[in-house]
Amino acid sequence: MARFTLPRDIYFGPNAISELKNLKGYKKAFIVTGGHSMRKTGFLQKLEDVLKDAGLQTYIYDGVEPDPSIERVYDGAKAMREFQPDVIVAIGGGSPMDAAKAMWVFYEYPEKTFEDIKNPFTMPKLRKKAIFVGIPSTSGTASEVTAFSVITDYSTDIKYPLADFEITPDIAVLDSDIPMTMPKTLTAHTGMDALTHAIEAYVASARSDFSDALALKAISNIYDSILDSYNGDAQARGKMHIAQCLAGMAFSNALLGIAHSLAHKTGAVFHIPHGCCNAILLPSVIQYNSRVCMERYAQIAREIGLPGVTDKQLTNALVDSVRELNRKLNIAQTYKDNGVKEEDFKAHCQAIAENAVGDPCTGSNPRETNAENMLKVLTCAYYGEDVNF
Repeated sequence: MARFTLPRDIYFGPNAISELKNLKGYKKAFIVTGGHSMRKTGFLQKLEDVLKDAGLQTYIYDGVEPDPSIERVYDGAKAMREFQPDVIVAIGGGSPMDAAKAMWVFYEYPEKTFEDIKNPFTMPKLRKKAIFVGIPSTSGTASEVTAFSVITDYSTDIKYPLADFEITPDIAVLDSDIPMTMPKTLTAHTGMDALTHAIEAYVASARSDFSDALALKAISNIYDSILDSYNGDAQARGKMHIAQCLAGMAFSNALLGIAHSLAHKTGAVFHIPHGCCNAILLPSVIQYNSRVCMERYAQIAREIGLPGVTDKQLTNALVDSVRELNRKLNIAQTYKDNGVKEEDFKAHCQAIAENAVGDPCTGSNPRETNAENMLKVLTCAYYGEDVNF
């Protein structure tokens, strides 16, 4: 038996936030957001106005940092318990949405600890106190539709991807007006994160016909629109916002692979944005996994019109096309070129590889991977060498 889980409702298009008027009948909304961008652009005020017009009291919990910590999660859960909301609304990038999901667990179960839920599919039943609404401001993480939440333990420098269908949001709001405010670098990093989601989902061991259709459509739309979106085209920004959501629905059910395993661990240690880590790793991981699923990568290449006759030619073309996208998005192709000093890399690479093996995403990678091979892939991504083992 397999399972495919999505939010109950997805509102999308210009001014989609206004559809939250449908929350009429609920009493209190706890709004989680990041720094100042949603406030400065007016979207936080717009959200609050819609909720108040629907008769809800609101409380704004702001200041969630990138790569939110366990301590941030506990602090937010404490504020939730004091306010007692029946709706939790997260607006912003992946970090406030991920933090809000974890806060939700400890709001409903204050006796639980992070240790109790950090392993995949160990969450208790939610929705005893509140439902969850996700409103993304970036076009990449897709946390508004996924069963994932990435939280960092800074005492060990390890990112934990919490995974459970219980934390799949009830409502997703894809308001295409919001991503127009993204700066170019963020557009590049989140776009490559979305592409990595879709490609990894298409080859993941838990894939299905449902996830395959979503993943291929996402890949096609991303290739059509990512460069124009990076250069500020409004229509392309809107198309990317939908495409990253399609990728999210695919990977939330098909799961991911070792590009994400290594991105979680390298991002926490070297403090490189998650989407940038994925962009660096994706060509190396495609080469590594192609030993066992080359025909899947070849199908992706055919879908987006890349040249080649054999599966090998098509897979090579896919690797080259990812590298070309990175170049056009001004993403340096290696960890070395992204400022990681060789002595720092050598000091941490073994521990990163070992921790990546234990990452929940590794279990669904199409090729079985041990610490030795994980280290080899990581080393290739550091120096920009091809993976040929």
